[in-house]
Amino acid sequence: MNAVAPAGTGVLDAALQSAETARYRAHDWFAVLRQQGWHSFQSLPMPKLSHEKWRFSDTRTLSLADYAPAPEPTEAQAAALIARSQLIPDAAGLIVHIDGHCVLKPSLSPELAAQGVIFESLEDAIKHHPALLKEHLLKHPVGLGGDKFAALHRAWLRSGYVLHVPKGVEVKQPFVSVTWTLTDGVAVFPHALIISGEQTQAAVHDFHFSAKPDQRALAISVADIHAGKGSQVHRLAVQAWGSATQSFQIDNTCGGRDSLICSVNAAVGSRRARLENAVRVEGEGADVRLYGISVASGEQEFDQRTLQIHAAGHAKSDLLFKNVLLGKARTIFSGLIKVEPDAQHTDAFQTNRNLLLSPDAEADSLPGLEIEANDVKCSHGATTGQIDPAELFYLQARGIPLATAQELLAQGFLEEVLAKVGHEEAVAIVREMLRQKFHQA
Repeated sequence: MNAVAPAGTGVLDAALQSAETARYRAHDWFAVLRQQGWHSFQSLPMPKLSHEKWRFSDTRTLSLADYAPAPEPTEAQAAALIARSQLIPDAAGLIVHIDGHCVLKPSLSPELAAQGVIFESLEDAIKHHPALLKEHLLKHPVGLGGDKFAALHRAWLRSGYVLHVPKGVEVKQPFVSVTWTLTDGVAVFPHALIISGEQTQAAVHDFHFSAKPDQRALAISVADIHAGKGSQVHRLAVQAWGSATQSFQIDNTCGGRDSLICSVNAAVGSRRARLENAVRVEGEGADVRLYGISVASGEQEFDQRTLQIHAAGHAKSDLLFKNVLLGKARTIFSGLIKVEPDAQHTDAFQTNRNLLLSPDAEADSLPGLEIEANDVKCSHGATTGQIDPAELFYLQARGIPLATAQELLAQGFLEEVLAKVGHEEAVAIVREMLRQKFHQA
């Protein structure tokens, strides 16, 4: 198996980062963007527990040392993981990355290509569509505490994809991206840039996997979603990195007038995983729906931070995050609904529900509201509890073992969110991942 770069040449090494950036000198704007990320990363402090946006997080275990880019996989390694990436039979396009290298480029149908749909690797899009990227790439602010990690992502940005659906185009089949880590100690920085024009329809499924269940890696993922007027964007993001991985996922979404955005995040992997999901509702009539599920076991820590900003009135947002905890796992949910003064007639809701299957598990919830308009409907809530003993007794009385009964009830608890995915094959994949997670716990 490939080895990472030798000690002293990891993602914290300035000389290596400078050499990496030099390859983009032909595209000065992108080289400058990366260099700005590096300077920001160096100037920002590492998070501490005393920082409000990292409250309850175990910041003592945060470390960026000893991770580095890895060389390209061998042909045999690439072929094996490409075969494992054939998840959605009816995909409109499939792109596969391994250790930050694109090993399978998308192939669009002639019909989609003729309609002007773009689905390319980030490196190809930098060459072919610079104006589009200059307008949309990394234009969202990072406001949930992950600034330093977002800056490191920017500094090492090179892998990922760009999806652009032009005005009036509707694509029924999902676009699929599968990202793998293969080499121990690898650092990867996958990026998703999704641009949906006016009156369009598109669905995207992002899968993040590790080739080995105990993969040690650093993964800092960022997604930028721009939903145009009257567009519909559906996204499923699955985080199933290896059990020794540190992962950070920073999602930023902008909803235009009358747009519909449905985002589902499912998490089962990583030793520690932080999700930051920020939405800005900028157009009247927009409808943004954020859903999340996770199953945390052992000593995993899943840290979820969300922000729903309403800058325009007569719009909606709805958030539902559900977590199942086993062993000594911990989850943190901190969410804020912010309604600006001009966003009258806003409907915004936020709910976090946690199901504890172990007396040693811990779930912390911090929902919040910041309302500056006076004609709104907003609510937030959080619940944490155990399985109803009567429900367990009912199943056990019918000969179902305790562990199986707990799994069935937990799966039922999560089903409300799974139903939002809207794609049978994708739902089946997530259900199987959840089943395996329960059996490994």
